[in-house]
Amino acid sequence: MSGNGEQSPTTASAAYDSYDDARKIVRLFQCSQCSYPLREPLTLPCGNSLCKPCLPPLYKRENITYPQVEGRAEGFICPFKDCGLEHSLADCGTDVTLNKILGVVKEYVGRYKTETPEIPVLLDEKPDLAVVADSAMDFMPRSRVLLGGRIVASFVLADMGELNYHSDLSYTAIDPNSIESIRALDTAVLSTLQETVRSELECQVCYQAMLDPLTTACGHTFCRKCFARAMDHANVCPMCRRRLPVLPSASAEPSNKRITYLLQHLLPEALAARLEIAQQEDAIDEQSRLPLFPCTLAYPQMPTFLHIFEPRYRLMIRRAMESGSRKFGILMYRQDGPVPGQPSFMPYGTVLYIERLEMLPDGRSLIETRGMYRFRVINTSVVDGYLVGEVQRIDDIPVHEEESIEAQETSCVPTTMNEDEARIQQMSTQRLLEYASDFVEQARSRSARWLHQRVLAAYGQPPSDPAVFPYWLASVLPISESEKYLLLPATSVRERLKIVARWIQRLEAARWGFEAEQRALALAREHQPTADSTPPPPPDATENTSDDC
Repeated sequence: MSGNGEQSPTTASAAYDSYDDARKIVRLFQCSQCSYPLREPLTLPCGNSLCKPCLPPLYKRENITYPQVEGRAEGFICPFKDCGLEHSLADCGTDVTLNKILGVVKEYVGRYKTETPEIPVLLDEKPDLAVVADSAMDFMPRSRVLLGGRIVASFVLADMGELNYHSDLSYTAIDPNSIESIRALDTAVLSTLQETVRSELECQVCYQAMLDPLTTACGHTFCRKCFARAMDHANVCPMCRRRLPVLPSASAEPSNKRITYLLQHLLPEALAARLEIAQQEDAIDEQSRLPLFPCTLAYPQMPTFLHIFEPRYRLMIRRAMESGSRKFGILMYRQDGPVPGQPSFMPYGTVLYIERLEMLPDGRSLIETRGMYRFRVINTSVVDGYLVGEVQRIDDIPVHEEESIEAQETSCVPTTMNEDEARIQQMSTQRLLEYASDFVEQARSRSARWLHQRVLAAYGQPPSDPAVFPYWLASVLPISESEKYLLLPATSVRERLKIVARWIQRLEAARWGFEAEQRALALAREHQPTADSTPPPPPDATENTSDDC
């Protein structure tokens, strides 16, 4: 169970009974706001789902510039009591999985009503009195005689708008002799519903039942770990290829609650089997024994070129290739020398993926890698001369936290800050990116050596994504490694941009000081004689000032 009493998204549960739990089965498909079966369902960043027509009124959000996505400036207050936070409209795409499931369920129920034997059932609504009292509305329980067994009749009642989401139902067979027929009908209906939703609840990355389902801003749902692995290679949706606004922090985002409940109560056996497979995968998780290479700095999304010549690391690379993972972690050595009681390397590093390997005749190799994600070393051991470690993956904070930080920092600057730091603090996240981009363009116009064509050929042009830009600049800018290392532990896009802005302020101040010194020297040289020039004659040699002459 989670803290609010809900079942964990990674916990199997008992299947609903087709006869005794008919009301609970139908509630899985109802909107908690309007009580109708979900219409154009949206899944919110908090994991709750509602109909698109039930979305609260929108308003303009202030002091939000990152990420720059359509709909980002429009927000609303979440209507769910377990949340109540502000959400951005851009984060609330139509839930593709729920939309498909509701479409096929409604089609099946509509067809079933015309084909089912005419076995009438009396449905009496039993309202939740606590909910009625909280709503302060007049509430009249409904009573209907409908056909189709308990499940279909309950769904039809909800579709008519006469079954409150929070209400229970009592069922009475009009013909007492039809109870077994109703049981048989409900068993058949539930079996069909399970088969109907089974294929829709498969992850389109691993093609198994979704485990801990995570829904993207574009409305597609995947297993959390499958999604995180896909994001290691590109921050686009694995289904629609839409570019996602940030390098996602899959570990921090809430699960899709409605899809979780469907899996737990309609397909518990499939979920249990998926859990067993996941536990086996966790036992051999690469993060528990990641090969580590203390060498240099590397960053996510950025290339790193390495020459491997030591026998132990040649073995490490060969094993990474043979296992199929093609991954290892790279760490930076401590710049200030060994520290008693501490390892010789820094605690934060980057997982690299080997994209190209060139074997040389003498066994050495040249490898081209690309950074995947950051990690922190928990502990290490030695295998055949090289390090392996248990590591913790480091992801960025969720977007809503990023927005909150920006709004807070740009609206109020502490008076204790110096002028340069206050200037950085007052910049919006987008303005920080523009400030850094302008610095690069000015350096390019001066033909700065660190922007040589060979460098750009290796690392590419400056990226427009604020989450990636600091990594690119750190890869090409000639400043100390200890300064560059500060980017690795930073879990906020805005914080990384502020680090970059401080670099730029210091570099510009140094350049202005150097240029001022050069101008002063040039001015001084203009007023000094050169070695081969004839000095001007003294005044008494050119003017007749003496009466004796």
